Amino acid sequence: MRLLIVEDDQPLATLLAQDLAALGHESAIIDNGREAFSLVAQDAFDGIVVDRMLIGNMDGVAVIRWLRDAKIETPIVMLTAYGTRDEKIEGLNAGADDYLVKPVDAAELEARFRAIMRRPTNSLQTGILRAGDIEINVPKHRVWRSGQAIELQKQEFKLLAELVRNADGVMTRAMLIETIWGYDFDPKAKIVDSYIKRLRDALCADGLADPIETVRGVGYMIRS
Repeated sequence: MRLLIVEDDQPLATLLAQDLAALGHESAIIDNGREAFSLVAQDAFDGIVVDRMLIGNMDGVAVIRWLRDAKIETPIVMLTAYGTRDEKIEGLNAGADDYLVKPVDAAELEARFRAIMRRPTNSLQTGILRAGDIEINVPKHRVWRSGQAIELQKQEFKLLAELVRNADGVMTRAMLIETIWGYDFDPKAKIVDSYIKRLRDALCADGLADPIETVRGVGYMIRS
């Protein structure tokens, strides 16, 4: 991937670019929003990383909003120092596709961008998600596996939908708990593992193979 990093903390941006390079990605670094506009207009990027607290006339939220107003559809991940609920909501409402709380792990940033890029555009219009023999009708809150209807509780449904929406990508426990339950990840909490077990029980009730893979020490995934 070729990424644009909009970050005014030069040491942090340089370190992130180095870590991304070690993963095989190329990065361009700029420290202000206005330069971001001209650079995005001139060059092609696979993803844009924007710091929430840019110093100057335009903060990160304003940059994201401007890019979306300009019909730039490149995936955007916002970085936030504090990760407060209001900051997250503000960034997502401005047009960010996802967010990460500093310090940033390059491998997780890579995973977030790949997950964004896998999101099927037609599912946004039809509300239908598919992975393997699993089909989900999001608006109607219905799930089928191999044509057989499956009844799920609200949080189980949201968990399955998130895994299917990001099929073939590993969803960390932190990503799932922030997206579905809306609060910061506690490494001691077992809520994700508990719901994964309940979801597996529901999906495998008729002796079908378990569609959820455990990536040891990281999280879970479903194959497409």
